Amino acid sequence: MGTPVDPTPTFIQDELVRASNSPGYPLTIGSVQLRTSMRNWAEKILGVTGDFDVLPTIGSKELIAWLPTLLNSKSVNYPDIAYPTYLVGALINNAKAQTVGISPESWQKADLTWINSPSNPTGRVHSVGELQAVIDFSRRNDAVIASDECYLNFPATGQPAPVSILKVADGNNTNLLSVISLSKRSNLAGYRAGLIVGDPKLISHIREIRKHAGMLVPAPVQSAMAVALDDEAHVMEQAARYAARRDLLKPALEAAGFIVEHTHAGLYVWCTRNEEDWDSINWLADRGILATPGHFYGEAGNQHIRVALTSTDALIAEAAQRISA
Repeated sequence: MGTPVDPTPTFIQDELVRASNSPGYPLTIGSVQLRTSMRNWAEKILGVTGDFDVLPTIGSKELIAWLPTLLNSKSVNYPDIAYPTYLVGALINNAKAQTVGISPESWQKADLTWINSPSNPTGRVHSVGELQAVIDFSRRNDAVIASDECYLNFPATGQPAPVSILKVADGNNTNLLSVISLSKRSNLAGYRAGLIVGDPKLISHIREIRKHAGMLVPAPVQSAMAVALDDEAHVMEQAARYAARRDLLKPALEAAGFIVEHTHAGLYVWCTRNEEDWDSINWLADRGILATPGHFYGEAGNQHIRVALTSTDALIAEAAQRISA
């Protein structure tokens, strides 16, 4: 499973406790403290410039599942190998859903298009040129692009840091949204803490609906988010953990005949032995190791498996040893 196992940093826990006396309703827009932290983080880490807005969300899954409904999108493009909630969100809104490849040259026009860099499950990272092509598609078609960037903080060893679509946009953020989660970045999956950054008109529209729908991030969580976003040291420590686990698991899988593809960032190893995914899953299961069949992320992944790095160092080391043996 892609659920974090490493501890929530103590200073974030302490802030949650400090803010726990919270008898009033929280602000949908976010507290002054949180809005300042979100904006500063977006400028410093995402590289966003120009006119933009920010909005806290109940994790990233809430936003991903409900965005087609919030925007009344009648047609949705999403990657052909992808996190399943992109499709589920389109189905909730009875929108037409279409899978697409990396290049927008083959995309059908749609109200909303999802991209995911770094990708879950593959770890593929969009190049600056690929992101610019996506922006060009948006401009030509007046179409919304939602860029799921939840794994932006976790490059593989020796790989450059992934780039946000908002940095490539160079100040023109019209129809662009960056979707961010603190679940992996700060090990806050249990807090349900995320945010969106981008086009202020889109975010204003989303905010107005969410506040009436009761989609409010609890005030203690908002306080915890603010201090988490103000600190990058704990993020770098977590990134080093995932990189080290990848460096241990990847060669063991390769020695067992798996071909590792992409896996340039994120929390997963995406690999194949050019066999049905269930055969690879069964081979690992015989060694007491669980992984996910690739077809869970689309039929294009039916000969691949996703191996998660979200386990303890000791269990990752044991898994590598069992594979090698």
